[in-house]
Amino acid sequence: MKELVAGEPGAFRRPRDPMTPPTDAGKCDDAFPSGWYLRALVILIALGGFLRFWHLGYNSLWLDEAETCNLALMPFSAIWQAMAGGGLTPPLFYWAEHVMLVFGTSETVLRFLPAVSGVIAIPVFYLAGREFLDKNAGLIAAAGCAVSPFLIQYSQDARAYTAALLFVACATLFFLRAMRSARQEDWLLFGLFSALAVWTHFYSAIAIASLVLYALLAWLPHLKAEIPNIAMLSAGTCLAVVLCLPLVFTLLPTLVTYTTSSVPAACGVQGLAIITGTLCQMAGSDPVLMWVMIALFAAGTLQMFYLDVRKGFFLLFVTVFVFVTSYILSYHMTMISRYLIFLNIVFLLGIAVSYRILCLFLKGPGAVCGVIAILLLVSAPSLATYYTGPVYEDWRGFAGKLQAQTGPGDIVVSVPGYVSQPLDYYYSAKIDGTTGYGATNVSEIEKIVQGRGNRTVWFVKTFDIYSADPTGQTNQWLSNHTRLVAQESDILLSVYP
Repeated sequence: MKELVAGEPGAFRRPRDPMTPPTDAGKCDDAFPSGWYLRALVILIALGGFLRFWHLGYNSLWLDEAETCNLALMPFSAIWQAMAGGGLTPPLFYWAEHVMLVFGTSETVLRFLPAVSGVIAIPVFYLAGREFLDKNAGLIAAAGCAVSPFLIQYSQDARAYTAALLFVACATLFFLRAMRSARQEDWLLFGLFSALAVWTHFYSAIAIASLVLYALLAWLPHLKAEIPNIAMLSAGTCLAVVLCLPLVFTLLPTLVTYTTSSVPAACGVQGLAIITGTLCQMAGSDPVLMWVMIALFAAGTLQMFYLDVRKGFFLLFVTVFVFVTSYILSYHMTMISRYLIFLNIVFLLGIAVSYRILCLFLKGPGAVCGVIAILLLVSAPSLATYYTGPVYEDWRGFAGKLQAQTGPGDIVVSVPGYVSQPLDYYYSAKIDGTTGYGATNVSEIEKIVQGRGNRTVWFVKTFDIYSADPTGQTNQWLSNHTRLVAQESDILLSVYP
């Protein structure tokens, strides 16, 4: 099928050559000599790779990473059964981690796939930015991806978030290509990567839904003329749905029950906090710098409305749709900013367009380098401290303190019980001669204490205690009946009697 050009139904309004920006910003065209774009991209990939692999095993595993390790150790069929039995995360990432464990179970091995996914995302961001506007925007988007503290942190986290980001970025890339070219193969690739994203993390479905709805809304004014394009979009979407059918039939009922519950989630954030929290993380967790990023995105979005109304609407619609949906869902399920990690794609595309405004004052190279410099300055404060201390609880350090305190025959109780996962990764009750238990509420604790005999009971507590028991009764019992003897980051060790 022939490629669509500006003004034709089904296409973004853009020039015939997809690499050439609109003529009203001609002095920004090809800000650098052609070969420099590839060189600059290679430098950004190298920089992003260094930031993602540097100190990859430095932080100890936290709760969710330890859960990843335990699930990955299971056979393929057992991983699927664990998901089907009530798990809320699809199995694709755990299957991939299972393969990786042939190299061992160290922190570095467990985090290797997320780090690789984060590096591969950098050129994908470049291609998406180039497709969205031009090579200059692609370079800025790639730079933002390379140095983003948000994306670096989860590239060093043995969870599925960065892999999901990569697949959503690929789906977005082929979505943008399909909107321009109207080629069936682009729509099918969009469907394939959409399915991979959902198989990696369920919340990716929100990103995919925003793209599909945007396309339908963009085509609505010329609905009859767009029927061929709607058919191709339907084919790509159907491919994604068919590939996700095993998840739909096996795991989705659990997810629906979870998200439609009338009981508020015990952890995570609700309402506007999910929006402000996500925006703040995109700016390296600095509330002041967050407004710099928002200003750049707003400037880029307004500039995009001037250059191409459909693309301006794309940036605005996807952002608003994701935030509004997340706002609503936050009152029915656990909602954490990292679930929205894929929003970095659209956010950086908007920021990338803002260089066009700087072109009014600077020549092309200066405008592009100016926006990249701002992104580096925004990221610098967070990156300066990121590698110097633990990001989450230091279970490695705590295990050493616990072993120094306990003796043979003692009882070690994890409160709540599931925090035993990261503890057991570093601490061996068998080697130390202790007995391990888990407890979630006061009655379980009292049962352990009553059956202790003359043995000492050590309680390992984290702030997850409030997620397991929002009433605070369990924490109050420990405060009244035990004595605090050690603390490592947010992990507390107390003793009874």
